[in-house]
Amino acid sequence: MAHRILIGNGKIVNEGHITEADILIEDGFISEITTSNQSSNQTYDEFFDASGLLIFPGFIDTHVHFREPGLTHKADIRSESMAAAVGGVTSFMEMPNTKPPTVSQELLDQKLNIAKENSVVNYSFFVGATNDNAEEILGLDFSKIGGIKVFMGSSTGNMLVNNPKTLETLFSNSPVPIAVHCESESIIKAETERFKEIYGENPPFSIHEHIRSAKACIESTTLAVDLAKQTGARLHVTHVSTKSELKLFDNNTPLHNKKITAEAVVPHLWFSDNDYQKLGARIKCNPSIKTRNDRNTIRKALNNNTIDSIATDHAPHLLQEKNMPYFQCPSGMPSIQFSAIAVMELCKKNIIPITTMATKMCHAPAIIFNIEKRGFIRTGYHADLAFINPNKKQKITDKKVISKCGWTPFDGLVFSSKVVATMVNGKFVFKNEIFTQNKCAEQLTFKQ
Repeated sequence: MAHRILIGNGKIVNEGHITEADILIEDGFISEITTSNQSSNQTYDEFFDASGLLIFPGFIDTHVHFREPGLTHKADIRSESMAAAVGGVTSFMEMPNTKPPTVSQELLDQKLNIAKENSVVNYSFFVGATNDNAEEILGLDFSKIGGIKVFMGSSTGNMLVNNPKTLETLFSNSPVPIAVHCESESIIKAETERFKEIYGENPPFSIHEHIRSAKACIESTTLAVDLAKQTGARLHVTHVSTKSELKLFDNNTPLHNKKITAEAVVPHLWFSDNDYQKLGARIKCNPSIKTRNDRNTIRKALNNNTIDSIATDHAPHLLQEKNMPYFQCPSGMPSIQFSAIAVMELCKKNIIPITTMATKMCHAPAIIFNIEKRGFIRTGYHADLAFINPNKKQKITDKKVISKCGWTPFDGLVFSSKVVATMVNGKFVFKNEIFTQNKCAEQLTFKQ
């Protein structure tokens, strides 16, 4: 017999509207969305009172680094998926630059098996391109792979793809979106040598935006966009960090019809070069945090649909690693646990509407990557839900961090909202500060 859960008295944030409605869930799927008067006649096994709460479709983070296998001293799928659940994120798509990198079916299966046993939320993994694996990865089963990741112009381990023939093969034949990291390696190397001559081996972290410069981004992004236009590829440009890149993207075409899409990540929406003096290594990431003008223009681009989605680029490292001198300090920061409430702060400051937050963090990821039956509150869809109290202040500290790395760049800030519950496939995995024992995560599937 079906297990029925009634979510009552909340405000649903979905498809451009905020609506007072109740949600009936049966065996993991949304079966009805009704008014309170209609749902009062329903029979149910469990009731959750969402009075005073905003109910979002579960947030989908399409850009994370969970470090497993090979780098589990920093993070693992269990710890980071728990952090995701605390942040209202019900599905993630993880990047391939683990150790070894995910560049074959065998290595992909290894990650899937780990996630099946350990992930608290729904999961999927990008497959990574190299200069010599294009033919192999193009033959994989893409009903369970959302995209191919290409590090285009910027080296990550052995994953730099700079062979023009390989790039053309991938762009011409990929059945799924190609997610690209765009920075020019030659510009970065030249600027690195220039700043070493000025500062030696221990420069201030404020040089990061100059070494990994706006010029390095625009040169590489232009190359990717031009190639996508030539080949007709579905291109997704990750972590856009500069004002200059925005001119490359179309804001007139409806998202369902776009061939080239753009992503902003929470660090670039929140921080600017003014924060290097205080936060230093904690906000060293690639691409770098740029100027306040870059940040503010990217924020505006969310509203005019030049930027299509918001992700995190969640990339944990231990503090002892981050505390090393600039050239030894790894790039990246954890952010998935506080991503939704950080964006809620932008809503409270009238930078973006709350409905736009749902569009960019729930609907758009599902549309861009063709994720099946997730990202919306609709009948027949998986019951992935995030419940936010918009008037619950909380001070963020390193001690509250669930990620294995144990720190956050938001340490010391007071946010004015809080994720109070997260539901995955019709079961609460996090509620009232407690993780449940529900094992309900599923592998994401993708429409072909």
